[in-house]
Amino acid sequence: MATESLVSPPRFRGWVPPGVYRPQTDTGLLGRALRRERITSRTEVLDLGTGSGALAVEAARLGARVTAVDISWRALAAAWCNALLNGQTVRVRHGDLASAVPGRRFDLVVTNPPYVPAPPADRPPRGRARAWDAGPDGRLLIDRICAAAPAVLRPAGRLLMVHSHLSGVEETLARLHAAGLHAQVVDRTRLPFGRILRSRSGWLRERGLLADSADRTTEELVVIRAGHI
Repeated sequence: MATESLVSPPRFRGWVPPGVYRPQTDTGLLGRALRRERITSRTEVLDLGTGSGALAVEAARLGARVTAVDISWRALAAAWCNALLNGQTVRVRHGDLASAVPGRRFDLVVTNPPYVPAPPADRPPRGRARAWDAGPDGRLLIDRICAAAPAVLRPAGRLLMVHSHLSGVEETLARLHAAGLHAQVVDRTRLPFGRILRSRSGWLRERGLLADSADRTTEELVVIRAGHI
């Protein structure tokens, strides 16, 4: 496992319109894990929840054949434009996670899903908040990805997913194991709370999500790697 160190947000030259997740530290951490994978011109990569397309573009730059999926049309437009701006080819597909690529399997799936715990609401996140809010436990999409992963991975395929310790790292590992995958944390970093987490720190304490943290003003991000056993 990579040693813990501060990861700077990636340098990303591209178009990130309002409402689309801008590449940040989690993007950089996942990109670092992506670059450690063996990627060739035959590697088929699926970027689930591509956002600006930063990771899709990086995978294409490494030589992979990349499909980028998002439920946001604006995000797909950004990913398509950013691939062109960077001289890369990326297929974009609109849809809800793996339902956008029915029946297909991939050598590598990368995903930076929304994972910020959010106070209960009467309806799913909308607008800009859809890029980060993930329900009271932060697992609105993480659990679905864990369940879908075996079906979209080839026999030797692997999954790379980044999320916060606030969303339950052990829960993710357990769900992936239950789905028949071997999973482990392969990278991590710690960073100060951003604006959104600072505004929710009281609510997070009430929920007990900060109870086990020695430093209640920082967040640990982890990359989980999983594959068929």
